[in-house]
Amino acid sequence: MPDKKKEEKLDSPILDETLPHQANSPSFKGSGMKMEVPFVNDYGVVIGDSLYNSENSPLNNWSEDSDPSIMTGEQWVHPTNDIGWNTEENRELIEKKIKPKGVPFTHPTKDTSYRKD
Repeated sequence: MPDKKKEEKLDSPILDETLPHQANSPSFKGSGMKMEVPFVNDYGVVIGDSLYNSENSPLNNWSEDSDPSIMTGEQWVHPTNDIGWNTEENRELIEKKIKPKGVPFTHPTKDTSYRKD
């Protein structure tokens, strides 16, 4: 399966370098990080549109034969419109104008984003 994000023109929720959909979402204005528009991943799912629902999503087509690992990897995470930015540590990165480095942390059994939106 290719890692490339599909190029497709999508409406962007970006308004003045911020995402108005989440009350606790930090503003990227003045941070030096460029807000990125939503993209369509290899499964035809729109990532970063703030709607969190797609008819192509494995969650909408789940069965007992579905392998949960199909929903792992960077193609499921939007670089600037992700709930992970609502954590105290990540908000601090933006406020101090520090660009994150490396691969986003994920935990195999803990949902660290629980109740962060």
